[in-house]
Amino acid sequence: MTDVRAAATADAVAAASEDAYARIVAALIRVTGDWTLAEDCAQEAMALALQRWPQQGVPDNPGGWLMTVARNRAIDVLRRASVERRKLAELAVLALADPGSAQAAAEEEVVDDRLRLIFTCCHPALSMEARVALTLRTIGGVPTADIARAFLVSESAMTRRLTRAKTRIAEAGIPYRVPTGPALAERLPGVLAVLYLLFTHGYNAAGRPAFADEAIRLARLLRQLMPGQGEVSALLALFLFQHSRRDARRDGHGNLLTLDRQDRHRWDHAAIAEGLRLLAGTPQDGPYALQARIAACHATAASVEATDWPAIATCYDRLARIQPSPVIELNRAVAHGYAHGPAAGLALLAQARAGGALDDYPPAVAAEADLTARHGDRDRAAALFRQAAAVAHSEPERRALLERAGELLGGDDRTRRPPSG
Repeated sequence: MTDVRAAATADAVAAASEDAYARIVAALIRVTGDWTLAEDCAQEAMALALQRWPQQGVPDNPGGWLMTVARNRAIDVLRRASVERRKLAELAVLALADPGSAQAAAEEEVVDDRLRLIFTCCHPALSMEARVALTLRTIGGVPTADIARAFLVSESAMTRRLTRAKTRIAEAGIPYRVPTGPALAERLPGVLAVLYLLFTHGYNAAGRPAFADEAIRLARLLRQLMPGQGEVSALLALFLFQHSRRDARRDGHGNLLTLDRQDRHRWDHAAIAEGLRLLAGTPQDGPYALQARIAACHATAASVEATDWPAIATCYDRLARIQPSPVIELNRAVAHGYAHGPAAGLALLAQARAGGALDDYPPAVAAEADLTARHGDRDRAAALFRQAAAVAHSEPERRALLERAGELLGGDDRTRRPPSG
């Protein structure tokens, strides 16, 4: 019974942290200006919940309980540090607003602590990678190891980047606010990159769906703040196209399904229609507009075979010119492989992998395996799928890749499924 109670408490703390952690950290940073203090106090509140909730029960307002504990801890620390009374007074009245209240909703339409924090993280004094990584860690609570994988660097290297970014904010006296005028547009690319990676972390095979939902919420809020920015609307459209498949990406056993095995009637067609409306009014050649148009080709096709692969390949050609990266080159190779034949895709993939950035990157190995299979070399393709499985980042991906290898070798194990689309 004790183990069951502890597990239930851990689940309750995890659920509360997804909803409240970023609010607590952002609110404490706003009042104290101290990033480390804010994060430490929020984490101590989570740890205390794990100790007390099994005996006392989960409170009616878990987020409010966590905010109170974190606030009191911050007050204790600041009192010992003899800070000015203003900060202590602000902390004393700090409370987590009831998210269901009309007043809280109205205030959030004007300004949001997390949005202020995102723009602070995305100050031009920081490098682009530092802006994205710091906001993912602080706003989304994304583990450092996962952020490192997104940037294709080691966890230790990412830890050092995060530390340097916080130090830079403190030393430069970067203000905690949403900028106005030209500064708002200057920081927009960094904000969009943050939301994009936040959504990706929630949408991938081993991700937490709450992150995808939060990215969509913040994208909507950002669009209200910057209604004339086409790339903001395009990013929101991209999220909606991708998220429309969330209920169809797994079977009844939780296994991932590729696009050709998904029941397209289960896609969220209202979200797709909203995405199309948003995309209709945006410029065509921005990086997120191009990605949204690629996603729209998938979302509106009746089947994988009916997908407009030449249009997708053209979009990736444009995207590679304006925003080159190893991952974009990888996706470009796959698109050309479907639009113009596997030989064309393999040739582009070899170019993309020449620099070494995609070595042991599971999607790159899996893409080579798929193109190789379509080119006719089933044995080599099966070996590549197994190689990709060996370095996969999640168990669902590993099972899916091994399933593809088994299919190519004539296996009949149907308990595993292919990777998600």
